[in-house]
Amino acid sequence: MEFFNVITPDGFVELLAGFPRLAGEAVPLDGALGRRLAGEVAAREDLPEGARSTVDGYAVRAEDTFGASDAIPALLKLAPAVTMGTVPGFKLAPGHAAPIPTGGFLPQGADAVVMVEYANPAGAGAIEVSRPVTLRTNVLGRGEDARAGEALLGAGKLLRAQEIGFLAALGVAEVEAFRRPRVAIVSSGDEVVPVGREPRPGQVRDANGHALAALVRDAGGEPVAFDIVPDDAAALDRTLRAALDAADVVAISGGSSVGARDLMASAVAALPGAEVLAHGVAIRPGKPTLLGRCGGGAGHAVFGLPGHPVSALVVAQVFLAPFLRHLQGAPLRKGPEGREVAAALASSLHSTIGLEEYVRVRLERADVGPGGARGDGETPTAHPVWGKSGMLSTLVRADGVVRVPMNAEGLARGAAVPVILY
Repeated sequence: MEFFNVITPDGFVELLAGFPRLAGEAVPLDGALGRRLAGEVAAREDLPEGARSTVDGYAVRAEDTFGASDAIPALLKLAPAVTMGTVPGFKLAPGHAAPIPTGGFLPQGADAVVMVEYANPAGAGAIEVSRPVTLRTNVLGRGEDARAGEALLGAGKLLRAQEIGFLAALGVAEVEAFRRPRVAIVSSGDEVVPVGREPRPGQVRDANGHALAALVRDAGGEPVAFDIVPDDAAALDRTLRAALDAADVVAISGGSSVGARDLMASAVAALPGAEVLAHGVAIRPGKPTLLGRCGGGAGHAVFGLPGHPVSALVVAQVFLAPFLRHLQGAPLRKGPEGREVAAALASSLHSTIGLEEYVRVRLERADVGPGGARGDGETPTAHPVWGKSGMLSTLVRADGVVRVPMNAEGLARGAAVPVILY
């Protein structure tokens, strides 16, 4: 596939959707936070296993409280108190009330609970109830939270603290979660040197390798670092083959642009069972991006990212990070991942029709509203972060990005735009 025979960003995402998700693996519950389920989880038992009180009060028969009021309270005799951690060994007789704590099991015969605020002592062995209750008032019935055999959580469900607690309450000590993808990180180029080395004139430190490894971790993957590869076809071939053996996904930066030293496309194409799916995507920055499939069939994905650090990281945020989450069970969506905030553009943005552009912006409280009117201080303004090509500081100073659609020549000052926060 020739470079500049570019595909759309949405077309690139469609290619990524052709790669299957990873297999599931057994994960201890306490290590499953942030993981996605590889299969459905069903309840093994009823939760709760018996009717429980949701308040501190008195277990009663609801019919014994009908008509109760402040003026004419219902007089009930006291039954033995319910204690936590035990099932009451008595049956509640008509006209009686049993003191019960929050979470206590209701005794047989009780079908509601009167809150302690609406019960007053009435001499030895009795209480007055000033408010009526109906069936199951302040009661969590057996199986009301979950019933045995009921599907609780579906495949792909992200496990948060609340899901972990819910599963623990049902005795689930281990879950089947999608495996974390191992991602080989490869930086290439004669000019690239390790971070700990003092670069000579014309050399640069390896910013891409470390930034991509951090992005992979943030997306739930496990980065596998490889040594920097020089601009040498044989060395690149050896490294790519080793990377495919060690990882599920390969992300290599550098050497994806047009030119005599562009080795990446030919190196990927020469791998066993390899196919270059795309070499060029209509976004800015990051147009010279490559996607390959190696190994035949579903295969391993190989991302050829630009050597330019800003472009490489933007492409990784737009495509690589969402793809890694997809491999772990998440829906596949074009990135960057992040919360969206409505803002007004502080200045006009000019763009090229046919390219989807990602413009870095910083947010400030609004001082100018749409059309130049003064803002109310509530809607933030999005200030484009300008800088010369290659300035990594533009990424650091930005709070997020604005996506300019492919069919737009730009966006006007004051326009309402969604800012995707980093």
